[in-house]
Amino acid sequence: QVQLRESGGGSVQAGGSLSLSCAASEHIFSHYAMGWYRQTPGKQREFVATIAVGGEPQYGDSVWGRFTISRDKTKNAVNLQMDNLKPEDTAVYICVALTDINVWGQGTQVTVSP
Repeated sequence: QVQLRESGGGSVQAGGSLSLSCAASEHIFSHYAMGWYRQTPGKQREFVATIAVGGEPQYGDSVWGRFTISRDKTKNAVNLQMDNLKPEDTAVYICVALTDINVWGQGTQVTVSP
């Protein structure tokens, strides 16, 4: 059963912007913080950003000031706006709902070329 549906991502040149969206069930969206991690081959999964049910965001140091996470109540979705992208942002971005067991999405590729 698919509980998180990710969309967005793609390829962009350095300095450009991309946006990601993660749609969840109404239950998950209304009761749990959600966010994004990213994964590159050979590295540990890296924290990107999360947002609480009340809207309080948290960001990883590497994306602070460039990425913005937000909640869309009309779509039960969490969005990640990524600006001023760098090649080191290239990764598979994975949505997560911070439930008791954490629910992970399938991931979506973001590629930033120099």
